[in-house]
Amino acid sequence: MAVTALGLWLVQYFVPHPRRETHNDVAGFIFAGVGVLYAVLLAFVVIAVWGNVDAARKTTFKEADALAGVYWVSRSMPLPLGAEIERNTLAYAHTVQDTEWPLMADQESSPAATQLVYQIRSEVFSYQPTTPAQQVLFDHAVTRIEDLASARRERLNEVGDLVPPILWVALITGAVLMIGFTFLFGLSNTVAHALMVLSMAALVALSLILIKEMNYPFGGVTKVEPTAFRVFLERLPPPR
Repeated sequence: MAVTALGLWLVQYFVPHPRRETHNDVAGFIFAGVGVLYAVLLAFVVIAVWGNVDAARKTTFKEADALAGVYWVSRSMPLPLGAEIERNTLAYAHTVQDTEWPLMADQESSPAATQLVYQIRSEVFSYQPTTPAQQVLFDHAVTRIEDLASARRERLNEVGDLVPPILWVALITGAVLMIGFTFLFGLSNTVAHALMVLSMAALVALSLILIKEMNYPFGGVTKVEPTAFRVFLERLPPPR
């Protein structure tokens, strides 16, 4: 905003409005085209990043649902294997919620959580069913642990940067062109011109800040919280 105000003052000082207002019609026509193109670009990026944030939120619930499936199947398995899988599912939920979630804000993950998934899978595959009922439990457990691993991979893939550098270049260049074009108009009322230019600069700046905050689904003011894992942990019976 300060740079915009300074730039407008310099243009007003070196090129007074009577010299610019004769070109208002042509400048307005070109400005309308530039404005439409930039508005489309902004809308596309905002919708894309918001869609990715929403997808990341749904992925966390899918992962927590798969983890809950493993947990409830483990409670029907014979001891001591069932109790061990049960403990590891709880350990995984706590590790993801307390340790891995803060790491994801820095685009990192927890090796301990990854190791727990490997351990749970190994324990599930070590189960040897001897009855049809146990075979059903085993099949459900295998399906759920594979769903858990898949959802975890999907969540970690969504941790990274969503807006590529080339798109940031286009967004910032477009913003400079949009605001710069407003300097070309000549108005006799300098205060009204300044208010209009600064209002547009504020709107563009807020749009870019919004994109930046949503660029990383697990960071920023719109970050995805570990609500799904918190709900899972709050609704469990006492461990065996």
